[in-house]
Amino acid sequence: MPLSVDEILQLAPDAASAKAAKGLVVPAKWPTLGVAEAALWGECQGSGSKPYQVQIDPSEPAFRCTCPSRKFPCKHGLALMLLWTQHAASFTQGVELPAWVAEWLASRQKRAEKQEQKVKAAAETPEMPADPQAAAKREAVRQRRMNAGIDELERWLADQVRHGLAALPAQATVWGEIAARMVDAQLPGLAFRLRQLEGMAGRGQDWPARLLARFGQLQLLIDAFRRIGELPDLVQTDVRAALGLALDKAVVVAKGERITDDWFVLGQSVDEEDRLWARRVWLHGQQSGRRALLLDFSHGTRRFDLSIVTGTALTMTLAFYPSAAPLRAMIVDTPQLTPDAQNAPVSTLDAALNDLAAAVSANPWQWPQPLLVSDGVPAPTQAGWRLRTVEGRQLPLHLQDEAAWPLVAESGGSPVSVFGEWNGERLRPLSAWTHDLVWREKVDAT
Repeated sequence: MPLSVDEILQLAPDAASAKAAKGLVVPAKWPTLGVAEAALWGECQGSGSKPYQVQIDPSEPAFRCTCPSRKFPCKHGLALMLLWTQHAASFTQGVELPAWVAEWLASRQKRAEKQEQKVKAAAETPEMPADPQAAAKREAVRQRRMNAGIDELERWLADQVRHGLAALPAQATVWGEIAARMVDAQLPGLAFRLRQLEGMAGRGQDWPARLLARFGQLQLLIDAFRRIGELPDLVQTDVRAALGLALDKAVVVAKGERITDDWFVLGQSVDEEDRLWARRVWLHGQQSGRRALLLDFSHGTRRFDLSIVTGTALTMTLAFYPSAAPLRAMIVDTPQLTPDAQNAPVSTLDAALNDLAAAVSANPWQWPQPLLVSDGVPAPTQAGWRLRTVEGRQLPLHLQDEAAWPLVAESGGSPVSVFGEWNGERLRPLSAWTHDLVWREKVDAT
């Protein structure tokens, strides 16, 4: 099914790429434009003498361009898709694929076949029994490192509280140092949480109280780790996940709860740290009513599956990671686009907060949490933007003016549905829609 202009623009890595792509949607700038069942292609004249060769496999979609941009997809790839949507008559049809397009498609097919053979071989090859003694030794070494890291973090937290938090904003390196020691202790989850706190110290009038609350969450995780053998199995799994001890995907596929549904894509966020890109895709099961989180990583460059588009629905089966409050999941079959799936969920602020309280009480280490509010209107205040209900209740928003005012204009002063990520203090909007399903994707402009 061809994508609409809005859906194509949602594939852009940032607003600048989307804006630049719109400027290239001019057939005169493309000396060559062609289309076949397997591909779109074109040559776009840039600043050099040789035009950039751009090609798209629309089935995923997948992009390739000879320009030097490190963004994916680049502005040329986006522009080529927009051209096909808006100026299809400019494309030559029924001609033989250019050699550079045919070679790219052949290489993609070859890689797919190799991957399929690799998966098949792995399934058919019996696993060699692990050496139990060697495994026990490795686990003992790892456990000693983790215990030492936990002890060090607890002493560090106590020292900060004892000496006071006022000096922390001036200590630029302290967060990186303690986070690095947690990595050495094989506790990457703690390292990630500590690096997040660096941006909190010294920011906002009440930052000491907020930072102290996060210290309390870390202490709770330390206490849970030390008593992990006394906790229920699912809570033990949540503690290990919070520490960064990932559960093997094969275990999730084999033992995770499976739900087949039409999964509505509520919103997506992409963040980067030390050249590691993380994408969170938030889903809502239209029959089951379940929420799900797809978490993907890409190192070095921002490359993710582009077939997942906010505001659409995919029929697929998810396997959920074991948890006291199951949220993270993985896809276990081939997603199929659900036609005419415009059954967007709604939720009042009261219902959203009740669901949030239940999720946090079951797993206090899962952050951010998804939050959907359908009875609020964005409103500016002296303390920043708020989502204000008819009753006058307010929810703090992590929203800049350049994104907020267009949303206010589209709402017309009436309540809108806003979906985003709640970090315990503010809601970071990812998408919004009016009650007649007029969508605004990528609301967050931070």
